[in-house]
Amino acid sequence: MGLTNTPSDLLPGTLELLILKALVRGSKHGYGIVEHLRLASDDVLTVGESALYPALQRLLQNDCVKAEWGTSENNRRARYYTLTAAGRRQLAAEQTEFDRMVGAIQRVLKTS
Repeated sequence: MGLTNTPSDLLPGTLELLILKALVRGSKHGYGIVEHLRLASDDVLTVGESALYPALQRLLQNDCVKAEWGTSENNRRARYYTLTAAGRRQLAAEQTEFDRMVGAIQRVLKTS
């Protein structure tokens, strides 16, 4: 059972963190981001458009990504998202915080 686009399935801010990470190696359009997350998670993470595009909009507003129109692999017009310098800084900060939170949750789960 994969994660869907309901807010309770991911810790707050996790989707943005995953999107930023997906863009580390270069620009991707929305479907490319979704496919990267699906493949990298061995089909556990499935992100719907209703979650993806609002998250991308938040990242655009915070200058973490920039967007340009281009042509996709199947000759369709697509918006490509690219990580900015601010996005790289945000990714590093969020990854550190995420690791801290996961560690805390793991400690709680290991207590008797």
